[in-house]
Amino acid sequence: MHKSRFCVGIALLALSASGCGMAAAGDGKDVMVPAEPTMIDFVDPAGVVGLSTRTLTEGDSADSRYVHINYPELPGAPALTKALRTQAERQMKDFHDRTRGDEHLTPRPELNVDWQLAAASPQAVAVRLRTGEYLGARWGNSTRTYWFDPGSGKAVDSTGLLAGKAALTTLAALVKEQFAERKPRIGQDDLRPGGDAFDSMAFNRNGDLVVEFDDCQLGPCSLGRLAVAVPAWQAEPLLSDLGRRAQENVRAGGATHGGPPRFAPTTSPGTVSSRAGSVDCGRVKCVALTFDDGPGPYTGRLLDALKRERARATFFTVGSNAMAQPALVRRMSAEGHLVGNHSWAHTDLSKQASSKIADSLGKTNSAVAAAIGQTPTLVRPPYGAVSPRVRDVARDMGLALVNWDVDTKDQIGGRAGESGDIADLTVRAAHPGAIILMHDIHRETVAAVPDILKRLRGKGYSFVTVPELYGSAGMQAGRLYGSGNELPGKQPLT
Repeated sequence: MHKSRFCVGIALLALSASGCGMAAAGDGKDVMVPAEPTMIDFVDPAGVVGLSTRTLTEGDSADSRYVHINYPELPGAPALTKALRTQAERQMKDFHDRTRGDEHLTPRPELNVDWQLAAASPQAVAVRLRTGEYLGARWGNSTRTYWFDPGSGKAVDSTGLLAGKAALTTLAALVKEQFAERKPRIGQDDLRPGGDAFDSMAFNRNGDLVVEFDDCQLGPCSLGRLAVAVPAWQAEPLLSDLGRRAQENVRAGGATHGGPPRFAPTTSPGTVSSRAGSVDCGRVKCVALTFDDGPGPYTGRLLDALKRERARATFFTVGSNAMAQPALVRRMSAEGHLVGNHSWAHTDLSKQASSKIADSLGKTNSAVAAAIGQTPTLVRPPYGAVSPRVRDVARDMGLALVNWDVDTKDQIGGRAGESGDIADLTVRAAHPGAIILMHDIHRETVAAVPDILKRLRGKGYSFVTVPELYGSAGMQAGRLYGSGNELPGKQPLT
């Protein structure tokens, strides 16, 4: 695998690159842009040393929308992180404003934002945000790409690839020429140089400038996302210094070529805690701490706390995060925890067709298996949302579904609660056989864990992975579990 090293600010980033094609966010359509020139090779984030992910999320409570916004934090690129955080907060606020009063609709309104690295080199770094929105009828998908100049330390939107307004006007004309040859005709009047029409641009392997547009932006929504590739020779005179360096880097092989990644079905054995069987939950009081949405920036600190107290937990990882931070996934497994599946990008699976559910869960299984050599046997459906299709796909894939019966309320309205409140609620609500919902993406949650462990251990509890709650009865694929006391005839300990 091709690897290169470069400096961004004071950070030394090690890269391994993996090519993949464009995919729509939100409904997981994974629709390839038909024209080959509009494919982009994305950089494998696992090779960027120090990369972490940040998440804004809400939706576990009954009176909230479904929101999951994920973006990367790259060492040495604070301006880029700030731009991505500002965009994430703006999107969440805008979504809240537009869906005010719709929280109790079924299915709930949903906002999902995922990301890819369109470039990562000493010359240029680019993050492509992929947004999906569900407002009751269909998914709408959009993209936005931010660029970072390691030399100046500045972050810009995609028009920063161009040498000013005149270049943008010329680019708009070139794009119009390409669209004029397509059927059906699209709304070329919307291709004005201003606004958000040119908010997502990157380069393909030949150095062509790929310009992509959102669903419904230039024509009927049925057309989906549209994109054009402006030939390199036409684009080059329009580029800024940053744009030229980015183009040269991609041409030189800044990302590995070869098309979209292949997430082949894994043949690895099922996940199991290396310390399973050391506690008999039929004789002692057990609880299962479960952590969703990571790995994230505080997961390492959480693992430290669990290791000190010799406690184990179940981590339901988001597939894109697991792929980007495999070392943390390996550490989870090595230290006796169980790694579960939390879908690829945290979209509500109950809204999806069976093929999309299988794709999301399958890619996550592959990412985890690549990190630890074991395939998840448990899945926590995002937001706890389950449909007959989700059950059927989970059964066919050998996955038991796991929700919870103790909600620590560690995220309310998209924000984490106070550490003391999280600890108090957890200790108060815990009971033998409890499956406890927490999120390792929150600093406050991780800070609460040492107190939770100390106080519950003082009450005689042992901390085990979810399957250990069920002992020799095991867990069945396709069945939904919410508590360790659900098995027929099982009497909870007191």
